[in-house]
Amino acid sequence: FPLALQVKNKAPAEVQITAEQLLREAKERELELLPPPPQQKITDVEELNDYKLRKRKTFEDNIRKNRTVISNWIKYAQWEESLKEIQRARSIYERALDVDYRNVTLWLKYAEMEMKNRQVNHARNIWDRAITTLPRVNQFWYKYTYMEEMLGNVAGSRQVFERWMEWQPEEQAWHSYINFELRYKEVDRARSIYERYILFTELVLVHPDVKNWIKYARFEEKHSYFAHARKVYERAVEFFGEEHMDEHLYVAFAKFEENQKEFERVRVIYKYALDRIPKQDAQNLFKNYTIFEKKFGDRRGIEDIIVSKRRFQYEEEVKANPHNYDAWFDYLRLVESDADAEAVREVYERAIANVPPIQEKRHWKRYIYLWINYALYEELEAKASTDHTGDAERTRQVYQACLELLPHKKFTFAKMWLLYAQFEIRQKNLPLARRALGTSIGKCPKNKLFKGYIELELQLREFDRCRKLYEKFLEFAPENCTSWIKFAELETILGDIDRARAIYELAIGQPRLDMPEVLWKSYIDFEIEQEEYEKTRNLYRRLLQRTQHVKVWISFAQFELSAAREERLPRCRQIYEEANKAMRSCEEKEERVMLLESWRSFEDEFGTDATKERIDKLMPEKIKKRRKLQAEDGSDAGWEEYYDYIFPEDTANQPNLKLLAMAKLWKKQQQQESEAAAMDPDKDIDESQA
Repeated sequence: FPLALQVKNKAPAEVQITAEQLLREAKERELELLPPPPQQKITDVEELNDYKLRKRKTFEDNIRKNRTVISNWIKYAQWEESLKEIQRARSIYERALDVDYRNVTLWLKYAEMEMKNRQVNHARNIWDRAITTLPRVNQFWYKYTYMEEMLGNVAGSRQVFERWMEWQPEEQAWHSYINFELRYKEVDRARSIYERYILFTELVLVHPDVKNWIKYARFEEKHSYFAHARKVYERAVEFFGEEHMDEHLYVAFAKFEENQKEFERVRVIYKYALDRIPKQDAQNLFKNYTIFEKKFGDRRGIEDIIVSKRRFQYEEEVKANPHNYDAWFDYLRLVESDADAEAVREVYERAIANVPPIQEKRHWKRYIYLWINYALYEELEAKASTDHTGDAERTRQVYQACLELLPHKKFTFAKMWLLYAQFEIRQKNLPLARRALGTSIGKCPKNKLFKGYIELELQLREFDRCRKLYEKFLEFAPENCTSWIKFAELETILGDIDRARAIYELAIGQPRLDMPEVLWKSYIDFEIEQEEYEKTRNLYRRLLQRTQHVKVWISFAQFELSAAREERLPRCRQIYEEANKAMRSCEEKEERVMLLESWRSFEDEFGTDATKERIDKLMPEKIKKRRKLQAEDGSDAGWEEYYDYIFPEDTANQPNLKLLAMAKLWKKQQQQESEAAAMDPDKDIDESQA
């Protein structure tokens, strides 16, 4: 190998040339363009033969260089064809087929050459070889059948189609065969082809297309074979079943029946499909059903469509979230308005099956109303039989199932027990109602259950049972003042005053009460009604030992005033005196002011001038004060103005009152002096000069 030359001077050239400049110079000089070959005019046979020889040698050289380039073979054959050398062209095509018989273009060019030159038998031979060698190339079959049909050889074309159908080609091939038969008015043959194609789809295809059945049915309808068309639709519905339902099939079937004026059939088809096709796949079905009802239906039919659509929407909602009880309520309201009893029961059963996953009462508050509505529906709406005994039994089963489901050890719903008891009362089954309420009190006692049970026994005038229930109630909740009061009122109504008084005494003796003021007031009102004034006074005294509230004192004074006796005014005034002394140490000055105002109104109505003057002297003086405010973080938050009361009786506040009076007097003098100076300005000038 020769040694590589070493470049000694590696410095850049003085004049730099870019690649762009090189390309531009090459374009300007047109170095790559070759001059066109000169035109050759052939004048005799020898020159023609010489030209043919040279041209064939060129083609043969190209083929010899690369035999697999089919375009060289096709150009060679087409050149020979242009010279009308058909035999030589056939030879070239045959040689090319020996090289690559799978080339579709080669077969097509070969057959086209024979057809151009009206060599029909040769063309048939080529097409036969092509479809035998490559039967899955549809283009060969289409060209072959078209050639036979153009030649008027209908039987030959049909024979080719039959050979093609044996290979079970794609859908378009079958339709081409059918259209071929229809062009020659062979309806029976076309029907038999449809039958073979449908049979093929049933046996071979896993998920056949609906449009083929629809085309078959429309073919029968177009040729007025309506019974056959209906049968095709029915076979399609049966073939696809409920697993692969398609809305397009049912829309086409319904439109066919609509054209035949079979409106009831149309309605049945739409309803059947809407009940089984998923909602998201039935939008077109809904649309066509609505249009049909608007055209041929009545108001009831249109309402049915709207109800069906809303039902599908609710189904989607409850399927997405089964614990969405509001959606269940809306769904149940819909089906109750327009459905039979069994359908409504089925929806109720599905709804109540979605039990809240957490045993907390707040999660059950909406759910429990599903049971309540279910029971009320069974009792009031459903008509199971003429004597309604079936309804009552179903309602009882609903209530019992609900009460068994509730976790009573953690929580319960008193309304459910009470509704069940009221239902049994309506059925004139008192023992079952009492048993239910007794069970509820034993399992999960609640105030509402006791009250409902007592109210029931009161309506039945079972007072002994009421007494026992009140006793159990008060053992369960001794702090409930309302229960004590109701118990005492019951005894009062029954005329047992001593028993009522004893109940009140037990009540006020309880260590813990939720509303003691209401209980004491009820006890006092009870004694007043019995005109036991001494006992009432004793009650007030006992109450004042527990609380010194201003309202108790005022109520005591008004009681003494209302007592129809001669000494009522002195007694009332004495109570006010005692209250005023007792409340001197009270921190809430507003309550003391309230007492004095009540006393003054009493004196204004019943008192003398001396007593009125005395109460006026006791009234406090209202003054405005300021106090410093602090924020939550301890920082200064400014000042706040508020009103305070200064009572004359409070000796501790007397020095402050004197200081306040002197300050007011000084301020008044300052105002008078400033007014005098404003009236006589000359006097100020003289005084300044002096």
